[in-house]
Formats: sequence, structure tokens, C-alpha cells
Amino acid sequence: MPISSIVAQRFYSGLGAIAAVIAAVGLSPAASSARDDARLLDAVRTGNAFAIMRHALAPGFSDPANFDVDDCSTQRNLSDEGRAQARAIGETFRKGGISEANVFSSAWCRCLETARLLGLGPVAKLAPLNSFFEARERRDAQTAALRDWLIDYKQEKPLVLVTHQVNINALTGSYTSSGETVIARIDENGRVAVLGSIK
Repeated sequence: MPISSIVAQRFYSGLGAIAAVIAAVGLSPAASSARDDARLLDAVRTGNAFAIMRHALAPGFSDPANFDVDDCSTQRNLSDEGRAQARAIGETFRKGGISEANVFSSAWCRCLETARLLGLGPVAKLAPLNSFFEARERRDAQTAALRDWLIDYKQEKPLVLVTHQVNINALTGSYTSSGETVIARIDENGRVAVLGSIK
């Protein structure tokens, strides 16, 4: 038998053995992901971490030139798919044992709507969560203000923050898709430590 055929045979035999082990212990990518999500949400539920999520799907890029933070008609807003996504994320939290939370949001309408559709409780605006996409000079000061707020925050209920990609990246170093939730904590040195994300 040619050497290439022997190598291929051993390779596929090895794959079969790995698949058999995975099947034997009941592992699958979906099951593993579900366990990771449950672990992350449990950290939020018990007050050992907080959740910071990017608003749900809002088609487009940035905001129109006539943007007014107090007028949703001038902003990029959630699509029907985005609204469904936000409701589904709220259900994920509830399945993870979080039915109520202290929810804070950027003042942008797509964030506020996402936060409200989670159905986890009243939503309060928090200025350090506002987007600085069009004002990058605010990045460092605003991120420091958010980190200080998190350090001083007294945990009463699970904490959920709804904001923008640029804010999450500046705080955690993570790049997030629409609706993705980063789970993080403040470590003993006052730094943000990322535990994982829920997509």
C-alpha cells in the first residue's frame, strides 16, 4: 500500500477515535458552548462578574449627519431582527438564572431599546456607556470613567450594561458582534479581566 494511503488511513482512523471519545462523554460543540454560557452567566448571577453587551442588530454604520441623541428618528435603530435578537438574549439570561438585573445603557436609542427588550428590569442611562465613535478624543477619559464607576459599584443585583462596540473594545479589548455579551470582572488591581463572551 502506498505510504500516502497509509498516512491517510491512520489520519481518518484517528479522527474516528476522537469522534468516538466525544460521543462517549456526550460532548458536542453546542453542548460545550451551552456549558460555557451557563458558567459565565452564573458568575454574573452571583455577583462575581458583570455583563457588558453590544446593542442588538441595527443595520447601517455610525449615525446620520443630523444625529440627535434625544430624537430616535435621527438615529440608526434596531431592525425587527434586532428586536427579536434582544428578546432572545433576555431569555438566555433568564435560562441562566438571571430574571432581574440592574440594567444601565448608553443614551443612544438602539442601546436603550435593546436594554428594555431584555426584560430584566428598569433601564437607567449611564453617560460613560455613550458612544465615542464620532469623538475618539473622548475614548481614554470615558473608558477611565466607566472603569472607576465599575470599581465603585455596589452589587445588589446582577449587573448588565448595554453599549457600543467601541466602548466594549476600549474597556475589555474585545471585538463584539451585534448582541454579543462580554462577561468580565474587576480584579484585585482594579483592572478589567474578561472571563468570556456569549454570542
